[in-house]
Amino acid sequence: MVVRKFATIISLFALTGLMSAVAFAEENFQSWSTLSEYQRKVLAPLSEDWDALRPWQRERMLDIARDYSKMSTERQARVQKRLSNWSRMTPFERENVRKRYKQFQALPPEKKEEMRRRWREYRDASPEKRQSLREQHPEIYGTEDLE
Repeated sequence: MVVRKFATIISLFALTGLMSAVAFAEENFQSWSTLSEYQRKVLAPLSEDWDALRPWQRERMLDIARDYSKMSTERQARVQKRLSNWSRMTPFERENVRKRYKQFQALPPEKKEEMRRRWREYRDASPEKRQSLREQHPEIYGTEDLE
């Protein structure tokens, strides 16, 4: 009897906490239409996906928009390109990118530097050389051109 009452009380506390968390999330949800004109301009590539993003993802994107004016022109262009590329990916492709990023972060510093060196070599190569590298080493360079 005491155990049952205790379990009921614990369940009510948990349910109350869950309900307040949901209410908090709904209160702080910023739909695309509530963003400022400047935020919408910076985050335009994400316009179609914005309302489906997780709260932490929206917060991260709002941080990017906040810092955007302080970025160099080159960095702004890179941010726009990455947002655009990301918005065109399927959920499966996005998950693969996240996994590869985590794998890269887990590498020892020497291996990371080797991969960066290879990327610079690939990036700076002529289109013909890139094609040759992709054909010779698809496990490293993939099968399609990367920019």
